[in-house]
Amino acid sequence: MTDCEFTSVYSLAEDYLQYVLQVPLFESAPSKTSRVLQKVAFSVQKEVEKNLKPYLDNFDVVSIDTARTIFNQVMEKEFEDGIINWGRIVTIFAFGGVLLKKLPQEQMDLDVDTYKQVSYFVAEFIMNNTGEWIRQNGGWEDGFIRKFEPKSGWLTFLEVMGQIWELIFLLKHHH
Repeated sequence: MTDCEFTSVYSLAEDYLQYVLQVPLFESAPSKTSRVLQKVAFSVQKEVEKNLKPYLDNFDVVSIDTARTIFNQVMEKEFEDGIINWGRIVTIFAFGGVLLKKLPQEQMDLDVDTYKQVSYFVAEFIMNNTGEWIRQNGGWEDGFIRKFEPKSGWLTFLEVMGQIWELIFLLKHHH
């Protein structure tokens, strides 16, 4: 893993979580990759939140450490079969967004950089567990963008829906 690759993934995670929190962007506009990721991951996140609402309502994420622990446990379970694809990688971002929104508002207000901490452990997981696969599958621009640009259509949508249901199953069995 290079520092450059980590920075790139961290930046995607940060852009996505800012998008989830509706944080105004003061820096430059997000990259094309970031904009495509925001659309795809946010639709996944909304689906997860809708389908898991009763479960998520009883699910407390009291701190960044709790969020990191839950995130790592659920993601390790999702990837334990060794299968990696872009749909699964999108669910990593979406699940980071779900957990971020579950953090108490007081903590968010106290620590304006909460989303940066969540971005860090999302990026860390992606690089440690899928970094090599991403490299071998065209990277973000040639792999991810080609797969998820609007013209790639229904097959991608169905693959992502499959990942959503898998994530829902894992979350229900987490507690």
